[in-house]
Amino acid sequence: MCASTRLGISARGRPNHRGIIAGVTRLALAAAAMATVCTTLPAQDGKTPIRRNLAGKGATTTMVALERTPDRGLQPQVAADAQGTVHLLYFKGAAAAGDVLYAKRPIESNDFGPPLRVNSQSGSAIAIGTIRGAQLALGRQDRVHVAWNGSNTAEPRGPNKQSPMLYTRLNDAGTGFEPQRNVVQTAYGLDGGGSVAADANGNVYVAWHGNPAGNGEGNRRVFVAHSSDDGATFSAELPAWDKPTGACGCCGMRALADSRGALYLLYRTAQATTNRDMFLLVSKDTGKSFQGDLMGKWQIAQCPMSSEAFVEGPSSVVCAWETDGQVFMGKIDPKKGTTSRSIAAPGNANGRKHPALAVNARGETLLVWTEGTGWERGGALAWQLFSEAGKPTATRGRADGIPVWSFAAAYAKPDGSFVILY
Repeated sequence: MCASTRLGISARGRPNHRGIIAGVTRLALAAAAMATVCTTLPAQDGKTPIRRNLAGKGATTTMVALERTPDRGLQPQVAADAQGTVHLLYFKGAAAAGDVLYAKRPIESNDFGPPLRVNSQSGSAIAIGTIRGAQLALGRQDRVHVAWNGSNTAEPRGPNKQSPMLYTRLNDAGTGFEPQRNVVQTAYGLDGGGSVAADANGNVYVAWHGNPAGNGEGNRRVFVAHSSDDGATFSAELPAWDKPTGACGCCGMRALADSRGALYLLYRTAQATTNRDMFLLVSKDTGKSFQGDLMGKWQIAQCPMSSEAFVEGPSSVVCAWETDGQVFMGKIDPKKGTTSRSIAAPGNANGRKHPALAVNARGETLLVWTEGTGWERGGALAWQLFSEAGKPTATRGRADGIPVWSFAAAYAKPDGSFVILY
């Protein structure tokens, strides 16, 4: 891994380490929190530029560092625990049938340790489409939980060779992962990517949208399989919501369990063919019941293969999604259950997709996304830092280098700075 070049001064503060996001060769970037002038510098690898914002007099700065995913991996997913250890997932191998790898980096280390293969069957993960890959959650005592859509060769399969929703967890010794399991019992018809969430009380949730009858997107539903024993066993999946919202077939979804034990699900609906809105479900009783909230409308007569993001901050849960080439974020008050108005990333929307989020202890939110990516096409990485009040700051940037079938992720460090992995 390259040594990072530091440009700027790190702000102080301790972040909420539950944020989940993704990407990893270290470059650097500093950005100011006031009006600035932007320049572009050559990168150490000769490919990715370092963008630096030059702060006005008296401005404080928040560092944002860029890192390449180890081993040229794709689709990074990352979470930092309360001790500052960084947990990383990434994809490696053939896009149609590859592997998921896990590595961690203790707070005192600059490098990730040797990776462990997550999937017990070689080639049982998939990167094609960008939204069906593995997702990561930290549960009780920071145990690692992983779920992913199985590839066409993945086992165990469902009836009539239906594709599985696979799950595994780090073993008790922390030395490897348990054999992968298919958590689907009846709700087959998988297409877009599922998700996983876990809390400190031993609850683990695997969520996906399916349609066993195969009678159209308008009849797809979000299902949740729940474990109350740290993922040792799962109950049969149940529909999360009884309203007929449908679900966008080839779109992904995202789950989060916050520090209060609430479960959040974010997915794209599919009603009357063209109504593909962003919808939020929230449960405060371990998935027994949910309340729903419309987050954003989008009329489009095709599947946009979109993805979502969550992160928990000091005073709110933040979610992000894409609509019509633009990325948005919104805040959820966990006490009141209310949602804020959506906030769009500044600038011209130009094929923006695959948002990722990180929040530090000051409540600053880093929104990250890709630009120009598509089917069998890589693109660029972009980011914008928002103040605790949700106002865009001068900390922003853009860099080329997102590989085909990939995206970025991010996390906040104990000193309040951020890292973007791609």
